[in-house]
Amino acid sequence: MFVDSHCHLDRLDPASHDGDLAAALEAARARNVRQFLAIAVTLEDVPTLAEISRAHDDVVISAGIHPLQSLEAEPDVAAIIEAAERFGAVAIGECGLDYHYLDKSPDSVPSREVQLERFRRQLIAARELELPVIIHTREAREDTLALIREHVDPAVGGVLHCFTEDLDMAREAVRHGFYISLSGIVTFRNAESLREVARRVPLDRLLIETDSPYLAPVPHRGKPNEPAWVVEVAECIAEARGISIEELAAQTTANFYHLFRAAAPEAPASVRDALSRAGLV
Repeated sequence: MFVDSHCHLDRLDPASHDGDLAAALEAARARNVRQFLAIAVTLEDVPTLAEISRAHDDVVISAGIHPLQSLEAEPDVAAIIEAAERFGAVAIGECGLDYHYLDKSPDSVPSREVQLERFRRQLIAARELELPVIIHTREAREDTLALIREHVDPAVGGVLHCFTEDLDMAREAVRHGFYISLSGIVTFRNAESLREVARRVPLDRLLIETDSPYLAPVPHRGKPNEPAWVVEVAECIAEARGISIEELAAQTTANFYHLFRAAAPEAPASVRDALSRAGLV
């Protein structure tokens, strides 16, 4: 069994599977992808994601605001909490910091100050709700780690999603209770440093994701991504680590439910039983 721990199901390419989300999910299930975490990038996304979750028992959702989203007004902590509680989010995010465009397109992205305050509010909401955080971080290593240290309970933790930073950052995040999630980027020819991260991060701290419809893995690179292709991500990591795909799938699935504990009641009965026997839920 595989889990796509980060996908934007409300943004899948309409040309894929004739625009039928149910068909896209069924294509993933046919490859034994049995759980999906649908990610919000604004609080306005959350009701739509909740509708998808109600229609598909194997879809759970997050509630959060992406660092690069331009908003007319910034939601306060209470609004973030309300959205997460009302719609049954299992995590807060994706939130974080992205400084990549600050110098390149400063007028089109939120300022550093706005991003920092937005991120801080979401971390506070997550701590109050005792939910893990899903973090997007790009060229903001020190500020990201500083806010994690200040606001995140290591017993709850979170995940650095679509990880593209170095091994030192991964290790520091792991020390603070975080998981490292790898996307299709790990399959790219020029991503050897990321495959080294895949080899050296403890297996019980790895997650796999598509970030679909973005970042399709090899051999689908250049196409709109879809949840079924999380299997290619898993295959690449298993090969890099020199382990079987079955071991990689089993451990990353257990990792997912260990981190996103609120998702475990929605897991297939066989998965819940296995997690219970392992003391993970």
